Amino acid sequence: MKRSFLVAATLALGVAGWIMSGQFGGSEMQPSQSVVRASPTPSMFEVQVRTVVARERTKEIVLFASTEADRAVQVRAETAGRVTTLGAAKGDRVKRGDVIVRFAMEDREARLAEAEASLAHYTLAYDAARKLSEQEFRSRVQLAEARSQLESANAALAAIRNDIEHTVVRAPFNGILEDLPVEIGDYLGIGESVARIVDLDPVLIVAEVSEREVGLVKKGSPARARLVTGQEVAGTVRFVSRVGTVPTRTFRVEVAADNPALAIGEGLTAELWLITGRVRAHRVSPAVLTLSEDGVLGIKIVGPADRIVFHPVDIVADTPDGIWLAGLPERVDVVTVGHEFVRAGQIVKPRFEETSPPGAGSDGDGTVRSPEGSGAAS
Repeated sequence: MKRSFLVAATLALGVAGWIMSGQFGGSEMQPSQSVVRASPTPSMFEVQVRTVVARERTKEIVLFASTEADRAVQVRAETAGRVTTLGAAKGDRVKRGDVIVRFAMEDREARLAEAEASLAHYTLAYDAARKLSEQEFRSRVQLAEARSQLESANAALAAIRNDIEHTVVRAPFNGILEDLPVEIGDYLGIGESVARIVDLDPVLIVAEVSEREVGLVKKGSPARARLVTGQEVAGTVRFVSRVGTVPTRTFRVEVAADNPALAIGEGLTAELWLITGRVRAHRVSPAVLTLSEDGVLGIKIVGPADRIVFHPVDIVADTPDGIWLAGLPERVDVVTVGHEFVRAGQIVKPRFEETSPPGAGSDGDGTVRSPEGSGAAS
């Protein structure tokens, strides 16, 4: 019994000693295991860079637009009558004064003869009353009555002549007979529509400009447009509204363009460029545009000490060959490849693009080759 007790006690002491030796031994090894190694300095990120030099560029506002007629009028009947003649067909070009519709004369000629005879009668009556009044054989009241009858006869004659004149409906200006909703035999009352005439020379190109840009648009400034048909036209700003559209806060702008052949119709969609001046700008690929953390549009350039600099920009023009940006220094080193992976303030390794012809100083779009490692001023 004592022997088994001694064996058990010896084993217990051995286990306890083993446990204690592990505890203290681990604390002795801890410092060597918890040593933090210094991270090696990461290699600089390589980006592709293109040096771009500013050039003189026309500053434009680009808008979506549509074409409108310079003038459009709904010609209406000014007298009642039956249509007897159509002087033009729908779609015809008409000149001012051309006959569009004639009404039947009916009893107008007889009423004209009656009015002329009545005027002749009252003219004689007034002359006689005036002479008698001068000899004091007629009172002034009787003379006034004779004069009143004469004026009434004159008015009646003028009215019938005017009515006869209105039996012929004429074009009020040169244009296109866009609509002719009457036929021979139709009876029209006063005020009913006879025709619609539109004047397409000049043609108007109409757009809405934002409240931020309306102050840049001046009456008389040049403009150009590309129609949905592909046709390009030049014009002049004729009207800039000073009253904005409340829901959109935009202002109507009208550009007048010559259209002598009337090849441009009303209702065509167009892209309109309003020229607002000239500015120094850089032409780059749209792919280099990026947004700052605040959502500001700009590009990333390589500045002094090869450090990335974010520059806000204004888009001056968007062309098939690239976009033109204003708001940059005269000469900048634009990051063209890799700008998505670097941030402002980061030091990078720039790799400059080669341009041709070497040594020419410019490749035609304002870009030049810069020696590797020379950053542009930010």
